[in-house]
Amino acid sequence: MIPLSDPDLLVRKTAYVNITLIFVCSIIFIYEFILGDVEKYVLFYQFGLLPLEISSGNSLQILDTGIVSYPIQTPISDFITFITSMFLHGDFIHFGSNMVYLWVFGDNIEDRFGHVGYLIFYFSAGIFASISHVMADLTSQTPTVGASGAIAGVLGAYFIFYPNSRINTLIFTFFITVVQVKALWLLGFWMVLQFFSTAMGNSGVAYWAHIGGFIFGVLVAYTIKTFQIRFKSKLFR
Repeated sequence: MIPLSDPDLLVRKTAYVNITLIFVCSIIFIYEFILGDVEKYVLFYQFGLLPLEISSGNSLQILDTGIVSYPIQTPISDFITFITSMFLHGDFIHFGSNMVYLWVFGDNIEDRFGHVGYLIFYFSAGIFASISHVMADLTSQTPTVGASGAIAGVLGAYFIFYPNSRINTLIFTFFITVVQVKALWLLGFWMVLQFFSTAMGNSGVAYWAHIGGFIFGVLVAYTIKTFQIRFKSKLFR
């Protein structure tokens, strides 16, 4: 299922932050595309998130490609990769699917939080998602890249704020069609699929990052929504 749009919701102001995030990810993906395979792997090991580096506090100094070894040094600190890894993507499907989800759901969350609040929320969700991934596999030496953890946080917030919003969704069954699905069911199914995928074993996808990001988004949105409801009820007594 691929979300295409959410026609029920009108955005009151231009989602400058969301557009900028998509633009930056696009520019970096184009840069990745023109790199050779070895240079791309070096980029991923420099700026992707490596759980073993974070958990041990020691940088992995050498990338062995099987043909030649390259020295690897992450600029400034390994912890900067909690941010830089969000702007890297493994292939076109990885990049394209992330950007579609961010385009459909991100503008409404930015509209709700405001530009600065959304930027803080996005990066916080991404960092929380990365921590979840690291905790799930402390010894992994595979660089984790992608914005999906942060985007999962956006989906979690949307799940709470706009559960009844109808999403135009591309469905692949015996034929291809577009149907309207409530966000409650679409995003709920997406979350269940992440848990199911973790039970199926290691597939190279950071499903625990998706789960952690989604839970973060749900908790933040639920806290804000509950506070707003209680504040309004007290205000109009």
